[in-house]
Amino acid sequence: MKINIKRDTVVEYEVQMQNRTLLEVLNEIKTKIDPTLAYNSGCRSSVCGSCAVRVNGKEVLACAYHVQEGDLIEPLKNSEVVRDLVVNMDKAYSFNTKAKAWQSTCTENVSLSYEEQKLNELQSNCILCGSCYSACPVYAVNSEFLGPFTLTRVWRYVSDKRETDAQEKIDFIQTNGVWDCTLCNECTLVCPQGISSKADIEKLRAKSAMLGYMDPNFGNFGGGFGFDGSPSF
Repeated sequence: MKINIKRDTVVEYEVQMQNRTLLEVLNEIKTKIDPTLAYNSGCRSSVCGSCAVRVNGKEVLACAYHVQEGDLIEPLKNSEVVRDLVVNMDKAYSFNTKAKAWQSTCTENVSLSYEEQKLNELQSNCILCGSCYSACPVYAVNSEFLGPFTLTRVWRYVSDKRETDAQEKIDFIQTNGVWDCTLCNECTLVCPQGISSKADIEKLRAKSAMLGYMDPNFGNFGGGFGFDGSPSF
């Protein structure tokens, strides 16, 4: 079986393996064919997220994807390529710091119902793989966009009953944030945990509207749209 890996140029490798994960194939190439090949890996169980790459233009976890004949393997997009399939994710992670995407306050004696506990459980399962960051097309035109990775994390804490400083988080994401998203859903399609950043961003928009914010693009032509899609003037 032959696969192609984008390094400085696209390099073709032939391996005698069938029905194996991409990570197994990469390990085979590195140990028996080309020891200079660089890639990330960790748990090998789709938990750590470190082995995320792009296969045929779609973000996947190398430890979960089963290789097919002729596959093209590339590093994640929108990040600096360190070497081969290894990218520097520092900028993506730095947006969490900018947006203060953590619990800012520690409220005592707050009881959560079962429904309140489940409200942001899925968002808490993010494995930091960066697939949504890579798949987002907005970065092509705005490198300062906070992006699905950070905005989902903001929603996780804004929706937490124990967070008493949600206003500050909402204030910050009005620029290069919720209104810059095109709601294309590419982030959701590649998330290995099934997290819908698109849905989280829509909820952040609704929360923003409740606090008096609106899409600045709507203000440019004197109108906008209601949450049901109907025009409002």
